[in-house]
Amino acid sequence: MKYMRKILTTSFACVAVLATAQTNEGLSQYDSNAPWGWAACSSMTSADDYSVTGGGESTSSNTITLVSDGEGVDMRSKIISAINNYSVIILDGSNGDFTISATMSFSSKSNKTIVGVNNARLCTKFYLTDEIKTALDAANVKSASSTSGGGTLSNGKSVSEQREYLTRQTIINLTGDASESCQKAGIFSFSSCTNIIMRNLVLVGPGPCDVGGNDLLSLTGSKHFWVDHCELTDGIDGNFDITKSSDFNTVTWCIFNYTDRAYDHMNSNLIGSSDSEDAAYLNTTMACNIWGYKCNQRMPMARAGNIHLVNNFYDCAGNSVAVNPRKNSEFLVENCYFATGVKPFSQSGALGYNFIDCYTEDSYTFQQSGTVSVPYAYSKFDVQLVPEQLNKYAGATLTSPLVIGREEGVVTPISAVSVDSDVVLVEYYSLTGNRVNTLNRGINIVRTIYANGKVTTQKVLVK
Repeated sequence: MKYMRKILTTSFACVAVLATAQTNEGLSQYDSNAPWGWAACSSMTSADDYSVTGGGESTSSNTITLVSDGEGVDMRSKIISAINNYSVIILDGSNGDFTISATMSFSSKSNKTIVGVNNARLCTKFYLTDEIKTALDAANVKSASSTSGGGTLSNGKSVSEQREYLTRQTIINLTGDASESCQKAGIFSFSSCTNIIMRNLVLVGPGPCDVGGNDLLSLTGSKHFWVDHCELTDGIDGNFDITKSSDFNTVTWCIFNYTDRAYDHMNSNLIGSSDSEDAAYLNTTMACNIWGYKCNQRMPMARAGNIHLVNNFYDCAGNSVAVNPRKNSEFLVENCYFATGVKPFSQSGALGYNFIDCYTEDSYTFQQSGTVSVPYAYSKFDVQLVPEQLNKYAGATLTSPLVIGREEGVVTPISAVSVDSDVVLVEYYSLTGNRVNTLNRGINIVRTIYANGKVTTQKVLVK
């Protein structure tokens, strides 16, 4: 999707979308196949002025392709080395899953593209077994407090919450692992990193339980990430958390869910790790994502930032809460679809929240508070198309994840605007503001003036 700029003084209804050819099997006609949203912004007021390039064009010298060394063989050190030494990293799943013994952490990295091909799956070595879950039940973990209690574990570590204390001590007793390696059962952690593209990967965790563990994917102090067409399942803590002054990140066409490995703590996506997070950071776009089986809350939950949710599908019946603004965050939620049995919303101390053209299969009245907007160009497709489009195209569906953008000569889809008046004038401008006579290759600004005085501005990308 290349998105139409939001005009704050005018209410638009999207009634049609221009069809476009696909450059990639597994790509929806509503998918621009390129970074957009907050990831393409350099400040909260300037928009579409940052180019998320990742590792750039793939060449023989800057690209490495890895395959698994075999089932159960730890690939952690090889993947770390590849990301440290190459700009474009291709993980090829043709020889089976990539086993990861502990979270791979990266600091101050920039300009990287990490993609999967041939059903590339990165799986944690540790996972919750039926034996562990039976022992947790015997310890009455699920009835324990998650806000108070606790004590000192047999390894000397102090825990402030009873549920976490019982969970960790039970696993120590059962496995004999006093080092609690289960806490490191994540996949990727990025700290102070920038301009990273991650696409078409499946990340599989051990199943969630309250051990104070790592996320499957986490960003801390990191900016200009585009995470696209990935699947994140069974994170032991969160599936994907964005915290500690991270900013200007976009997540598109991803799937977040859990399997029957899940025990408790099915809290998928946290934005902001504490109430002290600076409200000027954490601006995040999440579009065309699915929150599915067993997701309970944090879809996302945010404590700061401008959070823009567009065309997401909530298919997580029986959850506690899906969209959850808190503290200093503000949410703009547009054309999102909530299936039967889903609790859409709860807030606490949020700066504002707007629900626009959202739909629920249950009886629910969406709440509004204040006015929330974003500075960048965007569009959105009909909310009734969300389940069909996302069930077909979200997740690791791409055949050519290194291909960015659309085919030559194709205009990316933009929403047509309903109007009640004849067009008086159509003007074309370059991004620098120069008037031009026709659409040119690249990004064009289209300004339309109607007889009733209405003015609309759209961005059109011609490849």
